[in-house]
Amino acid sequence: MASTGADLPVRSNPAIPISIPPPEASTSASALALEDPASFNIVSTYHSLLSSDPLLTMPVAAIESLIRLLSAHPPSTVSESLSLLDTHASILKKSARNPIAVGAGTDLFMRYIVSALQTGSASTSSSNNNNNKNNNNNNRGRSGAEAGAGDASKDNIAGGGSGGSGEDFNAIRHHLLSNGRLFVDRAKEARGLIAGVARRFVRDGCTVLTSGGSRVVNAVLSAASDAGVRFRVVYVQPPVLRPSHRAGPDLVRDLRRKGVPVASIGEGAVAYAMGKIDMVIVGAEGVVENGGVINRMGTYQLGLLAKSATKPLYVVAESHKFVRLYPLGQYDLPIEQTVLDFKVAAEGEERSSDEAMTSRSVVDGDMPGVDDAVDFTPPDLITALVTEVGVHTPSAVSEELIKIWY
Repeated sequence: MASTGADLPVRSNPAIPISIPPPEASTSASALALEDPASFNIVSTYHSLLSSDPLLTMPVAAIESLIRLLSAHPPSTVSESLSLLDTHASILKKSARNPIAVGAGTDLFMRYIVSALQTGSASTSSSNNNNNKNNNNNNRGRSGAEAGAGDASKDNIAGGGSGGSGEDFNAIRHHLLSNGRLFVDRAKEARGLIAGVARRFVRDGCTVLTSGGSRVVNAVLSAASDAGVRFRVVYVQPPVLRPSHRAGPDLVRDLRRKGVPVASIGEGAVAYAMGKIDMVIVGAEGVVENGGVINRMGTYQLGLLAKSATKPLYVVAESHKFVRLYPLGQYDLPIEQTVLDFKVAAEGEERSSDEAMTSRSVVDGDMPGVDDAVDFTPPDLITALVTEVGVHTPSAVSEELIKIWY
């Protein structure tokens, strides 16, 4: 893993908890039940979590939704657990206009689930093996069928079969739910860890350009201000402000309240402003295998302009946004977008197409396909990525993905 400076710490990856708490510390099934199984809806739960906590990221909201699913629908076997999670993760991804951020959370959590179940099953199997060793003399006096019955039960627990002990599987399930919440807690803490590292890029007297209203960027700039750094910010506003863009005005408001001078500009003024800034800092909806990022439409444009002006582009993103994708270009993303919507004048239309477009786009704010659209910023435009693990060059992302997934 590469680092851009010796003064920037590199932490061991906290994204995936590896310890399994003892059964005594596990939360009871009744306390974990958050929804009625008959009325539980994974999509509405996901949106409810996002609306109730403005600071919650889409991947973490997706993970929390899956944890609530397990609480509401207690399966009886490992295979049922995996099937239940896989089915509802697919439903959640299909419901999203942009499934990349949601898929980053669900896919990573599914990988964690498999690891946790294997660990829990192995622990249960080991415990049973020790008990069998202690009773070895008694087993010698039993028939082969009687002695084999205990072994078959053990194998079913370890292998996730349907014939395992319900009590033992409940212990594994409790481990799973407890560690699932630990997983979410660590994901939520990632933003603060990133801010503690990335704020060191912001120096006295510098000017930072950003866009998209990333909560991580907000945390980084707020941390720099709290540390006494004096800097300015240029914020690039989207052409039309929508409810989904509320984080942008929040960032501007929060920084101005802290005494940080902020200038808001339109997308058409970005090239003009490049000569007045020192760096670009943006967030990401997904970090792909080659070190590029998928983010709100316009990030690619910022990257091109920053490179032409020899300004560094830093991406700040939590490790749970790392996705196993390898796009070859802008039009190789696994989502459907209608950004280029070619039209001709409708039959009988009295006004010119330019007038109609102006009325529709500016007055009514109707820009089909552009709201919440994303683009791909290739790794050659990115100076460094900062996660809760540390600072990486784009080429080091593949190594981090291997650590997370394998």
